[in-house]
Amino acid sequence: MAGVLDSVNQRTQLVGQNRLELLLFRLNGSQLYGINVFKVKEVLQCPKLTIMPKSSPVVRGVASIRGGTIPILDLSMATGKAPLKNLDNSFVIITEYNTKVQGFLVHSVERIVNMNWEGIHPPPKGTGRDHYLTAVTHLDQQLVEIIDVEKILAEVAPTSEVISEGVLDQQVQAKAVTKRVLTCDDSSVARKQVTRCLQTVGVEVVALNDGRQALEYLKAMVEEGKNPAEEFLMLISDIEMPEMDGYTLTAEIRADPRMQKLHIILHTSLSGVFNQAMVKKVGADDFLAKFRPDDLASRVVERINMVDQG
Repeated sequence: MAGVLDSVNQRTQLVGQNRLELLLFRLNGSQLYGINVFKVKEVLQCPKLTIMPKSSPVVRGVASIRGGTIPILDLSMATGKAPLKNLDNSFVIITEYNTKVQGFLVHSVERIVNMNWEGIHPPPKGTGRDHYLTAVTHLDQQLVEIIDVEKILAEVAPTSEVISEGVLDQQVQAKAVTKRVLTCDDSSVARKQVTRCLQTVGVEVVALNDGRQALEYLKAMVEEGKNPAEEFLMLISDIEMPEMDGYTLTAEIRADPRMQKLHIILHTSLSGVFNQAMVKKVGADDFLAKFRPDDLASRVVERINMVDQG
């Protein structure tokens, strides 16, 4: 598997062009799955695993990799299927989400494909609420399912959603009730996390599923003669989304004089040094790593105080 991944620097040129690269893999069976290459640090043959007592059944063990101990999650079990067998012939995809490193156990790794976010679509209606898909696409007349990793991680190792004492005060919360925040994220788990955090601050939340939906919502607003910068305290957008990513959404907003003053925070589980550079390139106001309730609440508090002073 050596050489299957090039350096992240070579891939940053895709960012901002509404493009992504997917690493394709299989679990039990012939179904193809995909994960964004930006989340992937390394792919390797399944190393020796040490069983961890009292851990989630999804965690098949921990592995010592490059001087660190990393939990290895069986992606088949995590999505409600049978556990993977024959670990000696399986692979581990080492990923970084929300600043945490973990490995995903898969049966086989296929290849990397270059895609356009416009070709990535939300899961079909009728799949219910219990599925683990964040998006789907088609490749060579075959369906590729993109797994909602944030939902899996939230179930295996839940993140605290509590805002620490001292981050909020009654004065700010009194101001917050008159404010609205627009959010968009394709992960249902991420949407709920952000919404609950913002509601704790006290603002009203409008939550949408992807960048294209958000852009159409804002365009409809300006067609009615409204100014999004006056209607919303800010837009908090994920970067990775089907149809239109957060970078492209930001660039589209900045290119339209009717909405270009909307305050935009890009909120993502993507890691990497390119993020800050891309924030400036597309014209976002800030970048925030998922999911840190104190940081998110603090940004909203700062913005409330700034607007009230201005």
